Amino acid sequence: MERYIAAFVLLGLIQFSSDSAQSREDDAFSLGVLTTGLQYPWEISWGPDDYIWVTERTAKRVTRVNPIDGSKEVAVTIDEVIQNVAQDGLLGLAVHPELGKGSGADYAYVAYTYLGQMGLRLKVRRFSFDSARHTLEDPFDIITELPAHDDHLGGRLAIGPDEKLYLTIGDQGGNWLQNYCNPNLAQELPTAGEVQLQDWGSYQGKVLRLNLDGSIPVDNPSLNGVQSHIFSYGHRNPQGLVFGRDGALYASEHGPSTDDELNLVESGKNYGWPQVAGYRDGQAYVYFNWSASEPESCSDLVFSTSEVPPSVPSETEDSWSHSDFQPPIQTLFTVSSGYDFAAQGGATIAPSSLGVYTTREGGIPGWADSLLVPGMIKGRMYRQQLSADGSSAVGEPVELFRTANRYRDIAIHPNGRTIYVATDNAGRTTGVTGEMTQVLDHPGAIVQFHYTGQE
Repeated sequence: MERYIAAFVLLGLIQFSSDSAQSREDDAFSLGVLTTGLQYPWEISWGPDDYIWVTERTAKRVTRVNPIDGSKEVAVTIDEVIQNVAQDGLLGLAVHPELGKGSGADYAYVAYTYLGQMGLRLKVRRFSFDSARHTLEDPFDIITELPAHDDHLGGRLAIGPDEKLYLTIGDQGGNWLQNYCNPNLAQELPTAGEVQLQDWGSYQGKVLRLNLDGSIPVDNPSLNGVQSHIFSYGHRNPQGLVFGRDGALYASEHGPSTDDELNLVESGKNYGWPQVAGYRDGQAYVYFNWSASEPESCSDLVFSTSEVPPSVPSETEDSWSHSDFQPPIQTLFTVSSGYDFAAQGGATIAPSSLGVYTTREGGIPGWADSLLVPGMIKGRMYRQQLSADGSSAVGEPVELFRTANRYRDIAIHPNGRTIYVATDNAGRTTGVTGEMTQVLDHPGAIVQFHYTGQE
């Protein structure tokens, strides 16, 4: 009984401790608006040219923003982008770290949805940057026909210190909401024949690792005896992807109604979804496989998260195991099976992306080796301290930057003293005093939090 009582107050305790820490840390920041008028900015990245690069999901364009005065330049508009629903359009962006340095790698890579051979698909396209015209030219598709749907697309890009391209792909919403009759393929792995035919259908719910030309790296993991672009699997909707100081790869991932995850992503590891959400603890999550309902067909059922028909197969977390399972280093948040979702709401923050803070000299005191997690439905940023070696989380996440905004992505000034945050144009979030609201403080903007405290 004590365990369940503790679970009911867990979120309140986290809120209380976070509020106390927040009041101390937030006092040392000033809030400003760098630029407005962006159309659903999805990715912001500090480029090697000292501009902030932005993908505007619905405007289908890459924009460069001057961090000094907020002026904007459109680098390219991609007419091929298909944008019809809340999660598709122009998504991830990775600017080559050698851009503008004379090495011949003046490239930017983007991920976006388009009309492929079998309907809506995702591709990664490379552009060359014309430094004289400040435009992206010479488009070249490095991989096409990747899975895409109307939900859980993933779409985050990152270039690693190994000069490989990493891409997140979500589970396409299988077994959830409007897609509840679609099977969830996050645990599915491709056959050798599928890879040979470039059939990427089983790439749903994966983190991919590609050579910069789109080919499969020779040192990618062999999974079930097959080597493909898949680096890790068992993901739900990973929208955050970032490399730490020593080359560690971190991802943030949306949970269903609990257990948003912060993961240390490693080669060949299985992150458990859809059998596991968060830790494999058997608490507050059961996998219901609506797509396998029998004898009643799924198409004859009405989806519900609270009333599941007996024809739908179920599986508890602690009844599943896998030799390569990798639990998250932190969840936001884990609650017990007695948690009252109807009364207390979902125990999630909707982590939209992920940043890593590595600045030591001249930076924000106590922030070195921290993950920064923007949340969409809480109007908060969360800072998670990491261990010295980056392999684990230390303590609970600390709330920061409370506003009535849906935080979408972040970029960090090289001096470590200014945090830039892109905001959604519309949607639901939590106001400063804790009420739900759709009136946003700074829609379609980049806001900046500048550290004004002592070093």
